[in-house]
Amino acid sequence: MQSNDPLLQPFQLKHLTLRNRVFSSSHEPAYSEDGMPKDRYRLYHVEKAKGGVGMTMTAGSAVVSPDSPPAFGNLHAYSDEIVPWLRRLTDDVHEHGAACMIQITHLGRRTGWGQDDWLPVLAPSPLREPAHRAIPKQAEDWDIERIIGEFADAAERMKAGGMDGLELEAYGHLFDQFWSPLTNTRDDEWGGSLENRMRFPLEVLRAIRRRVGADFLVGIRAALDEVLPGGIDAPTGLEILQMMEAEGLIDFVNVIRGHIAKEPDLAEVIPIHGMRSAPHLDFCGEVRRHTGLAVMHAAKIDDVATARHAIAEGKLDLVGMTRAQIADPHLVRKILEGRESEIRPCVGATYCLDRIYAAGEALCIHNAATSREAELPHEIPASAVRRRVVVVGAGPAGLEAARVAGERGHQVTVLEAMPWAGGQIPLAARNPRRRDLQGIIDWRVSELERLGVEVRYDTFAEAADVLAMQPDVVIIATGGLPRTADEDGVSVEGGASIATSWDVLGGDVVPRGEVLFYDDNGTHSALSAAEMIARSGAALELVTPERMLGIEIGGMNHTPYARAFNETDTRVTLNQRLLSVRPEGGRLVAVIGSDHSSHTVTRVVDAVVSDHGTSANDGLYFELKGGSSNLGAVDYMALTEGRPQTVVRNPEGTYQLFRIGDAVASRNIHAAVYDALRLVKDL
Repeated sequence: MQSNDPLLQPFQLKHLTLRNRVFSSSHEPAYSEDGMPKDRYRLYHVEKAKGGVGMTMTAGSAVVSPDSPPAFGNLHAYSDEIVPWLRRLTDDVHEHGAACMIQITHLGRRTGWGQDDWLPVLAPSPLREPAHRAIPKQAEDWDIERIIGEFADAAERMKAGGMDGLELEAYGHLFDQFWSPLTNTRDDEWGGSLENRMRFPLEVLRAIRRRVGADFLVGIRAALDEVLPGGIDAPTGLEILQMMEAEGLIDFVNVIRGHIAKEPDLAEVIPIHGMRSAPHLDFCGEVRRHTGLAVMHAAKIDDVATARHAIAEGKLDLVGMTRAQIADPHLVRKILEGRESEIRPCVGATYCLDRIYAAGEALCIHNAATSREAELPHEIPASAVRRRVVVVGAGPAGLEAARVAGERGHQVTVLEAMPWAGGQIPLAARNPRRRDLQGIIDWRVSELERLGVEVRYDTFAEAADVLAMQPDVVIIATGGLPRTADEDGVSVEGGASIATSWDVLGGDVVPRGEVLFYDDNGTHSALSAAEMIARSGAALELVTPERMLGIEIGGMNHTPYARAFNETDTRVTLNQRLLSVRPEGGRLVAVIGSDHSSHTVTRVVDAVVSDHGTSANDGLYFELKGGSSNLGAVDYMALTEGRPQTVVRNPEGTYQLFRIGDAVASRNIHAAVYDALRLVKDL
């Protein structure tokens, strides 16, 4: 039966029929190995094909030349070695009914020289990009000639690798560095007039077309409006598009609006949580009205309703739900099967992007299986033996453990001391900008209802309560409690009161007047609480012993915090450590010093708030440890290799006992759900 859902309609892209209107846009998850899309890369895209996507675009910015050093794990499109790896990937994606394309590029100035082959960075003009900081050399005539040929060579490799087509990146990369007057100040035949600035991109496209022919799809992902004074505006962007379209050089356009030379600008192009949903859709609709090309777009289209609207209203031909499919690669299949309510939501945390720069891999904040498809399942298989599982704590770790145990078919009960689920997440969501994090909890609560898992709220579990349930497995997910300043070496004198970030986020403390916030943790809890204080009207000084603000927070999430502190005239003090706090005359005297010298300074303020992370809330775990068969021990080799836990240290024990998440040590949401998934999937 043919569906009437706009998202599920097939689309004819030249000679290629796509089974629906949803695609995953080109992005670089940094899963490459030696610049190649090996098993981890392949399985990540194959999972989306299994999940029903119409097309998956691989390789955000596969580089065509060695002098485009891969800044974020980019694939090496300049190597013949890539062809068999691509062929294996495309064959597997095609086997599951999806089309497969790739993005190729030369990064130009958007990279650094001190990596890979240490070749100088190159650009149309020697203008530094703030985000990547390298000062490029001005491309010479032999560079331009060489790179045109390298683009054509790379395109030929992509075709040989079984790709259905390719797109070229033209927002912040060499392509549009040539056509934008902000980055091309040349006065030769490659600069000056628009016609001259377009000479390089048009020559590249012509060379590609000559090499791959008309039966291979070629498109461009381009910023058609840079939203910058003196840059490419919308009318000029449409003119550029028409120049490429008129020669039949491209078959589709993937629309971008904005620029990415600075981190705050990137956050506007790829909005994070707290920012407007699908902010560029209307602009895409205008582009579609002025071109005969297929129009694609992806930018914070993270829910099905918005995606459906984009297609139904004619804004787009194909809608990119990239981060949404990082959260749930089976999104399309769930729509097909009438299971939209089961789609794991993208909460816009953008942990996926920030993690690339922090640790060289994209990870979803609350789907630990994404990118780990070789070790972890997206669909949990049933267990052959039904067991009685008791989970204590209904934060992200406990809820994920209960969900996975429920999918396994076990009899599961969750005990939660609070009247609601969520652990620390409801605190984080008190910051209005971060309220979407609540989706992490709401989805799991809904899944537990679907699975018939019992959740007992307002239940402060004692050891006797747990034992009375005669469990086979007990999982302690009781989270952590805030560490206090004196626990981390701050001298608190004369009964001085130092609030925690939890006090602020929970609304129990509302600091007024002059406030010193000491962040010795560097995570969201500190900066989020500090942001709320700053927005409340208090005069805030934010002090950290680190060399940068929010050292554990990536660049995408740093932007809104930095904006808030700038707009509220917050004083930021780096490389300083809070040494002591004492009361004096109804106020507080704070002494701060540095790890780098013995010099100290004094602040007299109305309130001091600090964040030192959490300490494990592990009392119940230790009460239950003695009666367990494993005495709480975890076989780490079995855990990391995906095998069941079989440790027996106490033959008289009647249950297995484990603790996960912050009940072990202060970490983050992803660590919590990862703990739960990889442990419980084998119970």
